[in-house]
Amino acid sequence: MTPQATAKRLILIVDDDQLLAEFLSVILQNAGYETMQAHSADHALKLVAEREPDMALLDIHMPGMSGLELAKQLNRETSVPFMFLSGRGDADAGKQAAAYGAVGFVVKPVDEKHLMPAFEAGLARADEIRQLRRTELNLNAALAAGRETSLAVGLLMCKFQTDRNTAFEVLRDHARSSRRKVNEVADQLLTAEETLNSLHAAFYARSKK
Repeated sequence: MTPQATAKRLILIVDDDQLLAEFLSVILQNAGYETMQAHSADHALKLVAEREPDMALLDIHMPGMSGLELAKQLNRETSVPFMFLSGRGDADAGKQAAAYGAVGFVVKPVDEKHLMPAFEAGLARADEIRQLRRTELNLNAALAAGRETSLAVGLLMCKFQTDRNTAFEVLRDHARSSRRKVNEVADQLLTAEETLNSLHAAFYARSKK
């Protein structure tokens, strides 16, 4: 498999109209995307469980579970971004798509000239959302690690009657010597302190009996 093939974005097309699904698939494949097709919402969920696509195109009106219900389930259970295939192109259709969490919608009947600009704009929006989520997760992790380190430094200052800089340097040097991250050592130190406090309370309770 070539590097170019492995880099292809996977697009799921969900439409009970098999001819339309095949037509969309050909257009997207010609544009360099990998595609898979589902002709019902249930089939789409099975495919997503096996491999999450980079984007899903969902027909709103399908027998059984509608595209709107499928969108709700994708929102609840996956991180798959999606666009709607809609027979309407008015402002209300856009509001409906946004209300369900869609990154865009494509108006039927679909033609290649209008499909690709709308699709690529939706995919770019999905990538922005992914990056924002990733950044938020990284930021939260960094803030959590920072809090642990600050608490551990404060604990060392109290235990050894030293200043903040010295406490941090000792913590950092110990982490380096053991080839671990500072926040890992800080977390271990805080856990040990909690355990000691619990044991102290247990000994105190026993002495009062």
